[in-house]
Amino acid sequence: MALASKISPSSPNQYQKWNLHSSSSKLLGLSLFNPNSSDLHLGCRRDPSYRRRTVPLALPRCEITDNEKKEEETKQQSSVSLILDDVNPVGLGRKSRQIFDEVWRKFSGLGQISRTRTDESLDTVLIRGPMCEFTVPGAQDTTVLVVGATSRIGRIVVRKLMLRGYKVKALVRKSDQEVIDMLPRSVSIVAGDVGEPSTLKAAVEGCNKIIYCATARSSITGDLNRVDYQGVYNITKTFQDYNNKLAQLRAGKSSKSKLLLAKFKSAESLNGWEVRQGTYFQDVVAAKYDGGMDAKFEFTETGNAVFSGYVFTRGGYVELSKKLSLPLGFTLDRYDGLVLSVGGNGRSFILILEAGPSADTSQSKFYFARMTTKVGFCRVRVPFSSFRAVKPDDPPLDPFLVHTLTIRFEPRRQRAIEGPSGTNQDLRSFKLIMEYIKALPTGQETDFILVSCTGLGIEPNRREQVLKAKRAGEESLRRSGLGYTIVRPGLLQEEPGGQRALIFDQGNRISQGISCADVADICVKALHDSTARNKSFDVCYEYVAEQGKELYELVAHLPDKANNYLTPALSILEKNT
Repeated sequence: MALASKISPSSPNQYQKWNLHSSSSKLLGLSLFNPNSSDLHLGCRRDPSYRRRTVPLALPRCEITDNEKKEEETKQQSSVSLILDDVNPVGLGRKSRQIFDEVWRKFSGLGQISRTRTDESLDTVLIRGPMCEFTVPGAQDTTVLVVGATSRIGRIVVRKLMLRGYKVKALVRKSDQEVIDMLPRSVSIVAGDVGEPSTLKAAVEGCNKIIYCATARSSITGDLNRVDYQGVYNITKTFQDYNNKLAQLRAGKSSKSKLLLAKFKSAESLNGWEVRQGTYFQDVVAAKYDGGMDAKFEFTETGNAVFSGYVFTRGGYVELSKKLSLPLGFTLDRYDGLVLSVGGNGRSFILILEAGPSADTSQSKFYFARMTTKVGFCRVRVPFSSFRAVKPDDPPLDPFLVHTLTIRFEPRRQRAIEGPSGTNQDLRSFKLIMEYIKALPTGQETDFILVSCTGLGIEPNRREQVLKAKRAGEESLRRSGLGYTIVRPGLLQEEPGGQRALIFDQGNRISQGISCADVADICVKALHDSTARNKSFDVCYEYVAEQGKELYELVAHLPDKANNYLTPALSILEKNT
C-alpha cells in the first residue's frame, strides 16, 4: 500500500520531506525494501538539498618498523574516512536495513524450493522455523486447498500460505513433472478435474478452507461453464459432503450445513400453512368498487407447491403463514439467515418473522424484510440482519425467539419486469412456486474464497459469456451454505504487490487494474478475517476519479502494525452480497 505523508522537521538540519513507500518482491508479492535504493531507512526520501559531509578519521601514530611503515603507507593510500551518514542515526538505520535486506534476500529464496531439491530441512525452516515471522496463529492446524494452483494468482497464493505456516494442498489438472516443478516441494499435489465430481473427494479430504483460483483456458461456452460454474458447484458440494461425513462420525450435524425449515414435495407438506388476507387501512368508499382479493396455496398435478392469487383492494394484502417447528436442540440463533428456493412471475414479497414467547403470542414482535424474485426459478438469500422491526421502538431481531414465518404479497412497490414488447402485466396478481426454505449456518470466518472477475481486459465479443459463467459460479457458492468471500479483481498485472493503495467497491464500477500479488494477499488475509465472510467486492488500484464522478467508497490506507488493511476496507461494505 502507498500513502504520502508529511512530517514537520524538528530543526533546520533535519530532512524536510518524507514519502512513505515500499517496494515488493516480484516473485512472492511480499513487501520488501530495495537495498539498491538511495532512499533512507524505512523508505524515507530525504531532501535533495541536503549535502553529505566527509569527516576524515585521524589515526594515532607511534614508532614503527620499516615494514610496518610500508604497510601504513599502503593503508593511507586507501584514504580511510567516515562520512556523516555513518555516524548519523539515519545512516546507521540505512546500514541495518542493508544487513536485514541481505538476510531477507536469502530467506525469500526459500520460497523457490522445488521438488528437485533434496534438502528436507529447508521445508521445516520455511514452514515452521523461527525465521518465519509471518506465521499466523493456528495456521499449522489449517489445511487450505488451492484450486488452480498453477494459475497466475494461484502460484503466489501457494507461496504466501506456506510462508504463513499453512498446510497446502493443490488441485491440478495433470500432475506431470512440469507442474510438480512449478510448485514448492511441501505442497501436497492432487490431480483432479473440477468438472468431474468423482475426482474431487481426495482433494477436499482433510481441508478446512478452499481458495478457488481456476479459470477456463478458452472462451468456449462449454469450457467456461465447466470451470467457472460447474466447477465451483462441484467443489462446494463435495466440500459440504465431506463436512457432513465428519459430522456423522461425531454423531452430529455439520456446522456448515443448512437447516431445513420446509420442503414442499407432497400435498402433506402443505399442512400447517395458513392463507390469510387483510388491509392496512379501511377505505369504505373504494371497497364498493374494487375487485376484492383472493389467494390459495395448493399442490398441483405437476408436483409444485404454488401460492397464487390477486389483490385488487386498495391497501390490501394476502399472506401465507406457518408456525415453525425446529428439530430438538436447534434454534435459529445458530444461523445467519434464510434461503428460499422459489419460482414464479418475478414479483416481490415481504418476509415477516414473529419473535417472542411462543406460549404467549400477545407479546410477540414483528420484523420484516423484502424479498425480490425472478421469472423462473431462483434462490433468494435473506440474512437475519436485514430484518427491521415493524415498530421502531422494538429491539433488533433475536433469531432465538423466532417462532412464526409469514410470506406476504401486496400490490404496492411492484415493478414491471422485462418481457415481450406489447405484453401487459397486471402487477396486482402473483404466482409463487415454492421448493424449500432453509436456514443458513452462521460462522466467524469464511470457508470458501472465490476469485472471479469484473470483465476488464476481456474482449467485448466474449465478455458477456465469460461474465455469465462467472456470475453463475458466484451464485452457486452463495447457495451452498458455506461462508464465502468473492473477490472480483480488475485487469490482472504482472508486477510487485504492496506498492499502491487499493480500492474496494461494490457496484461493478472500477476501471483500473491490480497486481496478481495484491489479489493473492487479499485471499490469504481473508481466510481468518470475520469482516470478509459472506461478502462480494471489486478491487483495483487507487485512481483519481473525475470531478462529480467519484465511484468508490473506500481507499485502503497504510496498513497497521499487524499489516491488516483488509478489515477496515471491508468493514463498511454490505454483507450477504
